[in-house]
Amino acid sequence: MSDSIDDPGHGHSPAAWTAVVIMLLAVTLGTLFFFLDMPVLVWASAALLVIGAIVGWALAKAGYGAAGPKYTPKQH
Repeated sequence: MSDSIDDPGHGHSPAAWTAVVIMLLAVTLGTLFFFLDMPVLVWASAALLVIGAIVGWALAKAGYGAAGPKYTPKQH
């Protein structure tokens, strides 16, 4: 493990957590809908996956990313 101050804290920001939760939900639902043979909902889940990435990017640009001004890192 590195105790470097330069570590940007990948994955430890509200933007990252929000994006990952949305995208995990999309993959889970997509898998379920694929199993249940519901192709329209599989494609809707694929769209939700893209939306999750866009939400994460937008939150990072809004300052909630690891280097954003609205994010304060927690001490471990």
